[in-house]
Amino acid sequence: MALTREEREAFLAEPHIAALAVDGGTGRGPLTVPIWYWYEPGGDVWIMTGRTSRKYERIQAAGRFSLMVDRLEPTIRYVSVEGPVLRTDPATLEDLRRMSARYLPADKVDGYVEFAWKNHGEQVVVHLRPERWVSSDLGQV
Repeated sequence: MALTREEREAFLAEPHIAALAVDGGTGRGPLTVPIWYWYEPGGDVWIMTGRTSRKYERIQAAGRFSLMVDRLEPTIRYVSVEGPVLRTDPATLEDLRRMSARYLPADKVDGYVEFAWKNHGEQVVVHLRPERWVSSDLGQV
């Protein structure tokens, strides 16, 4: 059964690991990778990635991408969102800290942020405007 707008937005706002999918380019299937993301109901989605990554290269070329999040318990539920890239900004230390705090235990955030800031290279924040949604809750399957 499809989720209501409120249900799908609330589900996407939870800290799931998303599968990001973007056109893989000529002669290749879609590039699909796990990624952290940020979303608040009614807003846009943003991700962080390396400025020189293949992921970012493909997002720039396509101008849009999709995210899909799911769970198995207490019911099988998923939300997929697709849309255009609104803008890309250089990532800040605060962006990295905010995203890390969403996914990591509080006592691990500072260490991860310090490591990532020093070792992951230049990062960008890519903003997506949710345009198309697909969602379902399969109940007690």
